Amino acid sequence: MRRVIVTEFLTLDGVMEDSTAWQQGYDGPDIGPFKREELFSCGALLLGRVTYDGFARYWPSATGTGTFGERMNALPKYVATTTLTALEWNATPLTGDVAGAVQALKREDGGDLLTYGSATLAQTLLRHGLVDELRLLVYPLALGSGKRLFADGDRVPLRLLSSREMGGGVMLLTYGPDGARGPANT
Repeated sequence: MRRVIVTEFLTLDGVMEDSTAWQQGYDGPDIGPFKREELFSCGALLLGRVTYDGFARYWPSATGTGTFGERMNALPKYVATTTLTALEWNATPLTGDVAGAVQALKREDGGDLLTYGSATLAQTLLRHGLVDELRLLVYPLALGSGKRLFADGDRVPLRLLSSREMGGGVMLLTYGPDGARGPANT
């Protein structure tokens, strides 16, 4: 059975939006190797439409990305979308009941399903208890506004599996579901 792993760059106040701008100046030496290991250990990407659009514009024509870029381009991708029906870049649309489609993917053989960014999809997966592991790279700054990982009213009981300092003040916090504290809201 496949697992769903959601990985996010996050500020202290939970903002995940447009992380490229606010990540600058927090260069932790362990972040790059961690992201590489994460990508190479999964069997497919599970993306929201906005993240897919951005990745599909960048990765296929990116130069100098080495084996990381080759792996990113080669992996199968599943995209939660209500607007796209034909996808490129080795991608398959998940339409209709996304939670049901992800449950079906989890039952298939293959490596883990890795979700980068994809705020709306990540929130849906968390609400439906479909996330097996949540990896948060937490940066030591607060932005005060922006799209947050957890929406108002979300109740997602989690338990800390591990924590690790990544350098530059960035912490990797890895969580799993905590059924002992009750279900997530659906």
